[in-house]
Amino acid sequence: MKLGVHLGYWGLGLTSQDQLDVVLEAERLGYDSVWTAEAYGSDAATILGWLAGQTSTIRLGSAIFQMPGRSAAMTAMTAATLDQLSDGRFILGIGSSGPQVSEGWHGVRFAKQLARTRDYVAVVRMALARERVDYTGETLELPLPDGPGKALKLTIAPVQERIPIFIAAIGPRNTQLAAEIADGIIPTLFSPEHVAVIRDEVQSGVDRAGGGKTLADVEIAPQVQVYVSDDREKARNLMRPFLALYIGGMGSREKNFYNQLVQRYGYEAAARDVQDLYLEGKKDAAAAAVPDELVDAISLCGPREHVRERLAAYRDAGVGTLGVTPVAFTRDERLEQLRLVAELAT
Repeated sequence: MKLGVHLGYWGLGLTSQDQLDVVLEAERLGYDSVWTAEAYGSDAATILGWLAGQTSTIRLGSAIFQMPGRSAAMTAMTAATLDQLSDGRFILGIGSSGPQVSEGWHGVRFAKQLARTRDYVAVVRMALARERVDYTGETLELPLPDGPGKALKLTIAPVQERIPIFIAAIGPRNTQLAAEIADGIIPTLFSPEHVAVIRDEVQSGVDRAGGGKTLADVEIAPQVQVYVSDDREKARNLMRPFLALYIGGMGSREKNFYNQLVQRYGYEAAARDVQDLYLEGKKDAAAAAVPDELVDAISLCGPREHVRERLAAYRDAGVGTLGVTPVAFTRDERLEQLRLVAELAT
């Protein structure tokens, strides 16, 4: 199992130099990859381009580029450019974001997500292969049929023969689609004990792909919050606000993919309680309502030996790359957490 470091969203308490120091230390420690995120603040591509010129071996991943914020052709252009800047170290992670961001920020209807993702990936693949992009799908047609548009070909070539494409997916149908058309899946709130929840879905997608594709061709690359400490309660409490945000507030009462996932893990009552409290504005109470067992299942927190055992559980569950996010608020503490995880993962 490879290790990655997730920088998360830019500018949350650390300076640019602090973030660069984290990445350089991860590279020195042998971390395989660094990943950046975007929502409605910093964009991921700019940061990856900046990191490409200041690193030499660590791979650079987007987790994720928001599909509603970029045309498929623009994503292919950005991917090829970042692959050149990094001399072939780029990993393209994409996702549909959520209805609030898609419709409220980008002005793109959150509809037909499976068909949109299939069409989007097909065009990105076509463009990166430097074929003339002439494509007709359910949600995307290039060139437009009633105007002066021409079928164009990307004018630069990526360094890698095939840039790996990862799709953020947690729902059953999204996971099946990602396994069918992508090289990897980026699940959130992943529990190694519940890997069977997605393994059958991955197998279904692989079977649908045909062409000799196997489970080994689809890398599972979850992100996990981490804090190694002998004070287990402190470590758990550091995890709770993030988990409450996703389980309780990332979406509406009717459509919250993370809440639904936790229910699939068997925490139906807790998921409802956390959501009710969060949507009532009682964020601290929502965080306190996240059960200890759930915190432990989807986070890396607590004493060293416990974290070592949890890392082994992720490895045994078939995780290919484990992306860790230190829940630490200073440069030095983040560096220390990275070192501890690297030590415990060996």
